[in-house]
Amino acid sequence: MAQINSFEDLECWKAATELRRYVSKGILPKFPPDEKFALTNQLRRSSRSVSDNISEGYGRFHFQENIQSCRMARGSLCESLNQVIIARDEDYIDDEIMLEFRQIYEKTKAILNGYINYLKNAKKQ
Repeated sequence: MAQINSFEDLECWKAATELRRYVSKGILPKFPPDEKFALTNQLRRSSRSVSDNISEGYGRFHFQENIQSCRMARGSLCESLNQVIIARDEDYIDDEIMLEFRQIYEKTKAILNGYINYLKNAKKQ
């Protein structure tokens, strides 16, 4: 494993940041103005929460606190997926954007799950 000096070095944080950027630049601009304080706001907050929770967990002293923050990040990740599904159901985005989001989502989820497993093993030692 590479040297980790900051949460910015974590692959799961990098993946979460990619997801957040895709939401901000590739999805939210497609929403109608009447969703500004509803779905737009919810999706913006949940997509940001993924990397927020990863970075917060990194700053915690104990492995268990870090694991819990990463589980919260995983919850926000799933919440973001649900909101993108809603956007697709409402025809705010097309199938291509949905597919691209799902690919970023699956990558982020896999890396985050790997990090959680790493933390669980490190906690045991």
